[in-house]
Amino acid sequence: MFSLEVKKGLPNGISDFKVLREANYYYVDKTKWIEELQQEIGKTILFTRPRRFGKTLNMSMLKYFFDIENSENNSHLFKGLKIEKSSCMLEQGKYPVIFLSLKEIKGLTWKENFNKIKELIKDLYGEFLFLRDTLNIIEQRDFDKIIFMEENGNFEGSLKYLTKFLKNYYKKEVIVLIDEYDTPLISAYEHGYYDEAINFFKGLYGSVLKTNTNLKMGILTGIIKVVRAGIFSDLNNLNEHNIIDEEYDEYFGFLENEVKDALEYYKINLKIEEIHSWYNGYKFGNVKVYNPWSILKFLYSKKFESYWIGTSENYLIEDILKIADEITFNKLNKLLLGKEIEEEITGKSTLKNVLEIHDIWELLLFSGYLTINKKIQRNIYSLKIPNNEVREFFKDSFIEIAFGNNIIFNKMINNLLNNNLDYFEKNLQDIMLKHMSFNDISNLEKVYHSFILGLMISLEREYKITSNQESGLGRYDILIEPLNKNKKGYILEFKVASQENKLEEKAMEALKQIENKKYYFTLENKGIKEIILIGMAFYKKLVKIKYLKK
Repeated sequence: MFSLEVKKGLPNGISDFKVLREANYYYVDKTKWIEELQQEIGKTILFTRPRRFGKTLNMSMLKYFFDIENSENNSHLFKGLKIEKSSCMLEQGKYPVIFLSLKEIKGLTWKENFNKIKELIKDLYGEFLFLRDTLNIIEQRDFDKIIFMEENGNFEGSLKYLTKFLKNYYKKEVIVLIDEYDTPLISAYEHGYYDEAINFFKGLYGSVLKTNTNLKMGILTGIIKVVRAGIFSDLNNLNEHNIIDEEYDEYFGFLENEVKDALEYYKINLKIEEIHSWYNGYKFGNVKVYNPWSILKFLYSKKFESYWIGTSENYLIEDILKIADEITFNKLNKLLLGKEIEEEITGKSTLKNVLEIHDIWELLLFSGYLTINKKIQRNIYSLKIPNNEVREFFKDSFIEIAFGNNIIFNKMINNLLNNNLDYFEKNLQDIMLKHMSFNDISNLEKVYHSFILGLMISLEREYKITSNQESGLGRYDILIEPLNKNKKGYILEFKVASQENKLEEKAMEALKQIENKKYYFTLENKGIKEIILIGMAFYKKLVKIKYLKK
């Protein structure tokens, strides 16, 4: 009689460690993190990683490990895991634990945000209702104000007082776990009430984490350190561990051997290189890291798609694209073409001015949209887009945010590929009139060059886009090489006219330059049979195109 092996379920969307373990879901063992955290006793630690890289599950794991409540029942959750054989198991179930996840605290106004915070803290106090009978009359009154969400309830000091109540009850110092501490602050930044939010959270976090004699250890997680200056500036016991640090580099995200084990377990016969191109590319400290959210989704669907992007705070990236100056625009183009840029990364940005030029790259890095390729020198790093999943998001956003209406854009690209170049010119003219600001315009050809290059990035799946490379007797502006040699190739050359009535003349000059300098040689040598030469001339927000088939 044959038996069919039943595979463990995939824990897509499950961030509760107890649920995951008791339901016997597939689990990538990160419990060794608990052992390493023993060196941090007495401190407050901040771990910053991108969204959906396992922070909430790890924090949930810590709660069930340390929590004095239900300690015996919780101990079975760690059977068969790495931590079970560690001497640290003596610490299991020894401390009262406060666990607060702020990942859903997002509001359009401070009032809405604050109401959500009060609701969350009320529910937290509800978990410890048994403490109320042990309090004196004054403490009971303060406790009740939180439970009933009264206007004069001391929500700023609520966590500090809860640690006091718990220590008095258990005669043990308290471990405080705050997950996604920065979510309400990022929401506040987005919707324009940052000052009100920062004042509250400085009081909330500062009171419980600074000089609190009831505290055994505090652990926070978030995306970025950019709010540090506003909240933790006077917290001298804070240890920060970000994606640049080598300490704890293996505990957030999946390592290569962990992905290989999962592929083997679910009998997915694919080369690791294929998975790598879509979901790896991240570097935390000294290790290569895969996006765990996307890996789990892929293991379920077995399809290469973008799973992670929709879960992140994309509006910040959209704001970057909206305000990008020429230098930033050129760097984004470079990244989209698979190249690297070198930037200073210090981790000292502040959210209030996160959209300043320097802070753009730091935000993109710590949010998971870029990754470190290598360290150049002190605080200078080579950055790149980590994988296909993120690149697809950038291309779509680059088009939609920077260049406006997707319908017009798609028509323009289709007209280019179908040789309807008169309509291509009309579509391009519409985009320029509607979306190119006079502030962007100069008599410099490179401004228009950068603009058109950004538009052509969308062709990257089926074409290789290169810019300013040698071919024939000179350097072309943009070359579009089809990956399928039976498709058309394109060469684009740009000129800037000194006045409107010179547009046609300049477009023809650009076209003749392609012919005379033989820029098409590169495509011919690669076996491309049909080549379209396009000369473009610009005057302010106007464009003129001349073209011919080679």
